[in-house]
Amino acid sequence: MINAKQSPRSAHIGRLVSGHGVASGQASDSPYPAGTIALQAPLFAKRGLDLSAYQFATLNLDFSPGEWRLADPDHRVEELVWTDRHPPETFSFWQCQLQPASGVIPPVQALIYYPHPETKQAHHQPASLLELLAPPLGLLSPGESFDVWVDPRRCRLIQPARLRARLLEFLKFRVLAAQDDFFNDGIATFRSWLQAQWPEACDLSDADLLLTLEQARHLYTEMAPPARP
Repeated sequence: MINAKQSPRSAHIGRLVSGHGVASGQASDSPYPAGTIALQAPLFAKRGLDLSAYQFATLNLDFSPGEWRLADPDHRVEELVWTDRHPPETFSFWQCQLQPASGVIPPVQALIYYPHPETKQAHHQPASLLELLAPPLGLLSPGESFDVWVDPRRCRLIQPARLRARLLEFLKFRVLAAQDDFFNDGIATFRSWLQAQWPEACDLSDADLLLTLEQARHLYTEMAPPARP
């Protein structure tokens, strides 16, 4: 449970969207009629995580065009064997608070539910979406807005387009001074340089960083773009 006196909180507004229906078992073609959460919950309990206060379904909240960067979870369950249909999965959870933006009910304690994509074989979610476990909230409809309070030190909602634009401006005089030498190293070296110079930009994906570098090359140098394979 989040304690406002101990953990800083920041609020974000997400929009409820329809999920795959697998977590709740509502999908007609789901191989798990009871739902994946119902199957996983007893196994999570054995690992020290009690989900009995939550409905065995996920709320899918979209925060587009933002993207989430999650770190240092409250709970992490490694290599959970919960089905024979695919290999074990790893799950992380973060405590948060949730409230319909209408304010019809007070805030409730909830959990961010994050199956690690590197261990998940299907139903991957975009980086703009959070899956939440919450107590029963009554009848909900896609499109409803929710306020979500998270610890911003561990759950950050970034705006990639805005961050790319700021990074492009940040690079301007550094590229002009370095010219082609600036582009000779790989993405790992560039990330290390950013970590020392402007750590916030490290929240961008490799694809976003490479796109910004290409824009900087085009705008700030006379170099020809690299040949495409």
